[in-house]
Amino acid sequence: MHAPVLVLKDSLKRESGSKVHHANIQASKAVADIIRTTLGPRSMLKMLLDAAGGIVVTNDGNAILRELDLAHPAAKSMIELSRTQDEEVGDGTTSVIVLAGEMLHVAATFIDKNYHPTVICRAYNKALEDSIAVLDKIAIAIDVTDRAMMLGLVKSCIGTKFTGQFGDLIADLAIDATTTVGVDLGQGLREVDIKKYIKVEKVPGGQLEDSKVLKGVMINKDVVAPGKMRRKILNPRIILLDCPLEYKKGENQTNAELVKEEDWEVLLKMEEEYIQNLCMQILKFKPDLVITEKGLSDLACHYLSKAGVSAIRRLRKTDNNRIAKACGAVVVNRPEELQESDIGTGAGLLEIKKFGDEFFAFIVDCKDPKACTVLLRGASKDLLNEVERNLQDAMSVARNILKNPKLLPGGGATELTVSAALKQKSSSIEGIEKWPYEAAAVAFEAIPRTLAQNCGVNVIRTMTALQGKHANAGNEWVGIDGNTGDIVDMKERKIWDSYNVKAQTFKTAIEAACMLLRIDDIVSGIKKKQAPGAGPTPSKPKIDEEGDADNEQILPE
Repeated sequence: MHAPVLVLKDSLKRESGSKVHHANIQASKAVADIIRTTLGPRSMLKMLLDAAGGIVVTNDGNAILRELDLAHPAAKSMIELSRTQDEEVGDGTTSVIVLAGEMLHVAATFIDKNYHPTVICRAYNKALEDSIAVLDKIAIAIDVTDRAMMLGLVKSCIGTKFTGQFGDLIADLAIDATTTVGVDLGQGLREVDIKKYIKVEKVPGGQLEDSKVLKGVMINKDVVAPGKMRRKILNPRIILLDCPLEYKKGENQTNAELVKEEDWEVLLKMEEEYIQNLCMQILKFKPDLVITEKGLSDLACHYLSKAGVSAIRRLRKTDNNRIAKACGAVVVNRPEELQESDIGTGAGLLEIKKFGDEFFAFIVDCKDPKACTVLLRGASKDLLNEVERNLQDAMSVARNILKNPKLLPGGGATELTVSAALKQKSSSIEGIEKWPYEAAAVAFEAIPRTLAQNCGVNVIRTMTALQGKHANAGNEWVGIDGNTGDIVDMKERKIWDSYNVKAQTFKTAIEAACMLLRIDDIVSGIKKKQAPGAGPTPSKPKIDEEGDADNEQILPE
């Protein structure tokens, strides 16, 4: 017998074959189980402690997974799923994980029976194509301008969230905000940029009911000289600058040698004149409010306040852009280049209010603003953070509908319809792929099943009744009412889901399941390659003999 050959280093751990598949499936299932209870209106909240000792209380799938530190590589890739889902469509982060976990779970039996993973993946992909076709068939188009319809839709998205109990409040905020910033691209397309132009300001205090969408922008700043400058201006003319209103100093240390005493005064005079010029160029346009992103010296402040102009300094770039969008101004880089057209006249009111112990400047009542601020009030920081997360989801849903105004039934009805359609179709599939295909059909039932579990109804009875209904054609809209657990028609209950979200959920879940199934080897413990010469013991030069020549050093990279 020859001695065994060691290919991998001792420090590497290698698992391969079905062991890996099972480990991956179990890890994914574990992730899905963490999240499972947060699906649906009767969902539980999770409380997470982060490293700094802060708490996060939430039931947003993505927010929970973001906070978790996982060791298993497969579980990590599951977390990526919910993140992509959140970035792409903003809702359905929980369902994606539950669905992917279920897809992998049903694949486990086939791997035990020595099915090849690619066969399972092929069947899954076929199932995905067919399910998207089913979605296209049952989707109904809606009218985006119909406010009640939009409300119902956004409400069903937040019905599962913590703020669901506040009724229409958050849904109203989301719809107002997204319809404000929507830009028509022509051909019926609308582009809604939530990240840039909708700012959520959280101000603790007051009640949740005080939250509102401002027709304009609010910033956490006060005017530069509170006593001298006006704090309430009707129909202000606004100039936005991107340059400092102070004397330019040398880049690094500059030495100026002054021979005569008078030169010093000349220098000071030049500084003053420079600033005076700047201010005069601005005042030519008779503004009421000057906002700059950079500094504003005392002298400039004096000239401006003397002319009765309010000034705000050191504003964030993003906020400046928002104000520009809201009141129709153009951000100018040099005062010399100011034109009449750069001045924002769209705002109806500038007002500075005090909340708690901070001052906020409101630029509101804009006509046709393209940016807005959502002002959230509430009892505590934690509460506000959760409300903000829910609002983000709601705005994403509203945005998806504006982009693609098609609807699907919520409450697990879509998944059941897809499942029933796939089951019927599976009988016509030939060969070995039939069984995994059928299993994928069954896996779709995980969503309604979880909904039923979270309501606390008898799961088996409810599921059997639902499957029975969906087996007969014409009942595509029958699903579970998440609050009561009754089997109802989703059209009547106004429980909707947006088409984009559902399609994305299915795609992400199945593709991820396929990816994890195709892993058959996990090699862990790979060290980072050290830079040449940075070895642990540089003391004695290492001579490679033939026997122990390290293969890594000989082989070119």
